[in-house]
Amino acid sequence: MVQAEFLHHVGVNYLFVPWISWLLLLQTAPFLAPTTVPYLVLWWLFAVPVVLLDVKIYGQWFTKGKRYLSMAANPTSQLSVIGNLVGAQAAARMGWRESAVALFSLGMVHYLVLFVTLYQRLSGGDRLPAMLRPVFFLFFAAPSMASLAWKSIAGAFDMGSKMLFFLSLFLFTSLICRPMLFKRSMRRFNVAWWAYSFPLSVLALASVEYAQEVKGVMAHILMLFMLVLSVLVSLSLVIFTVINTRMLLPDNDPIATTLLHSLPLVYRRDQN
Repeated sequence: MVQAEFLHHVGVNYLFVPWISWLLLLQTAPFLAPTTVPYLVLWWLFAVPVVLLDVKIYGQWFTKGKRYLSMAANPTSQLSVIGNLVGAQAAARMGWRESAVALFSLGMVHYLVLFVTLYQRLSGGDRLPAMLRPVFFLFFAAPSMASLAWKSIAGAFDMGSKMLFFLSLFLFTSLICRPMLFKRSMRRFNVAWWAYSFPLSVLALASVEYAQEVKGVMAHILMLFMLVLSVLVSLSLVIFTVINTRMLLPDNDPIATTLLHSLPLVYRRDQN
């Protein structure tokens, strides 16, 4: 099943999610200081798989015919970028500036390529099931995370962080002005709705950093708006999840169906 997911153009990107979650938890752990040995060991444990997945996925984008980026790219591909940026932020907090810059550079270079590819809607790139439309919010999650990561590297929410923050705001505004894009995915609750929470939370955190740097009235209004929106969305998702626990793994899940159909093919390849 894992191998089938690895071969799926959408499912493979979710292999980054556990490592992203653990890196975020590592940074927020109240009992682990960034300068301690356990923090260092855990960072290596969580960051190395991200880099290994990068080598595999990024490498096949320009070496394998059916896995060219123009054929495999979809909004979930940005999870690989976010993984690098979260790792860079965690490294910067340890004082490992060079490692942080390396991960940040790797993530941003591929983000630019991904952004252009998805923006152009090249042939085969738009193969995302309708129920997964909430992952379009990852479009502004990546630059929001990049602004926070660069703030950790530079030590201040400088011009680079502000530019990335403004880009994320523009992409956020563009998406919320197109509610019809999410109409089909909102007809029935599914676990993909949780894709709304992380991007909004990261954008809210970036707005906090921006407000603290600018210290203006409009900046604080924007910060309060994003914080309230993030909290309301997260609480709503918790409530919907509790009410619809039986719908977390629906029978009509397009990704799961595709993976199950591809299992015999995977086994056949292994035997060959």
